[in-house]
Amino acid sequence: MKNLKKQDPQVYKAVLGEIKRQQEGMELIASENYVSEAVLEALGTVFTNKYSEGYPGRRYYGGQEYTDVVETLAIERTKKLFGAEHVNVQPLSGAPANMIAYSAVLKPGDKVLGMDLSHGGHLTHGHPVTLSAKVYNFVRYKTDASGKIDYKQLEEMAIKEKPQMILAGFSAYTRQLDYKKFQQIAKKVGAITMIDIAHIAGLIAGQAVPNPVPYFDIVTTTTHKTLRGPRGGMILCKKKYAEAIDKAAFPGFQGGPHMNNVAAKAVALGEALKPSFKTYAKQVIKNAKVLEVELMKYGFKIMFGGTDNHMVLVDVFGSKGVSGKEAEKALDKIGITVNKNMIPDDPRKPMDPSGVRIGVPAITTRGMKEKEVKMIANWINAAIESHDNDKVLKEIHRAVIGLCKKFPIYKNLR
Repeated sequence: MKNLKKQDPQVYKAVLGEIKRQQEGMELIASENYVSEAVLEALGTVFTNKYSEGYPGRRYYGGQEYTDVVETLAIERTKKLFGAEHVNVQPLSGAPANMIAYSAVLKPGDKVLGMDLSHGGHLTHGHPVTLSAKVYNFVRYKTDASGKIDYKQLEEMAIKEKPQMILAGFSAYTRQLDYKKFQQIAKKVGAITMIDIAHIAGLIAGQAVPNPVPYFDIVTTTTHKTLRGPRGGMILCKKKYAEAIDKAAFPGFQGGPHMNNVAAKAVALGEALKPSFKTYAKQVIKNAKVLEVELMKYGFKIMFGGTDNHMVLVDVFGSKGVSGKEAEKALDKIGITVNKNMIPDDPRKPMDPSGVRIGVPAITTRGMKEKEVKMIANWINAAIESHDNDKVLKEIHRAVIGLCKKFPIYKNLR
């Protein structure tokens, strides 16, 4: 980064600070991960200079021979990973991907049955503060007392509400969805099926959890999180919806795709096709189960009865009398990054909720396994129980830094 150092020392200093923060701390935010150095290099290429409205072989500007190469690679690799009939790799992120998908097949005012935010859904699945909820009519389903989706109740809601779309997927839900039941319920009421797999895309690609692509009309995802690519989005769909999806992406919602990002997506998708990625995805599941078991030993209440994926949602207020905001702050002080999160029917406010969401994809990328996860669970418990004791937190922080140094992320960044 010699040019950056010379031209803009303030930004250079911030980049160095972020490298140090990531190297010496643990990312346990479920939606975060570390990309490879090859992905970082692709993001920094001259593809950032190129406008590429349209699609491979059908661009509005000239000079597209190499942009067509990288976009086609990203599309074909995605098809191979997920068994998709059609793929659009241009969405700039997950929220735009969802809006593009809605606009492709719905009319303003159409009804969508989606998962409630406080029960694990995502903002773009119909929360009132979002644009999607202002354009479409969202009805939200919840989990039952056991923490599972009640599919009988979901079917009753679908029959009563007659939605044009039934939406599956989540942001903070930890159990395996029954894809076939979503498909059957939607068929019964004549609804389009859509699933947002942003959180579990990498686990699907690595064959660690079942693949929903055969069961749903439309599948949206981010390319970061468990897929370990750059921040971005994709839409997979049946051929029936291909033209509508592509037109909704461009010119309907976005202008030119960010081709440096598309190139980086292609690199990450190539990595996901390697046998080592299957090993990674399976280790993520193992680490999450160990985290669940260990935190329960320390008296934490795990929401939804446990986890089948890469994260756990913990009721820290109900377990330890510490709010999610206080827990997040205490863990920040020891170099462990999590996010405060609502729990089902949370009595507290969104900015100071009862829970925290903890994910293991990033530490698994570093090479940490069951032994390290047990240590991390111990530190999480100690930090939360000593959230107002800076002396104890500093001692734990030193231990966290010591472990992180044994599992470096990047060796060539400086």
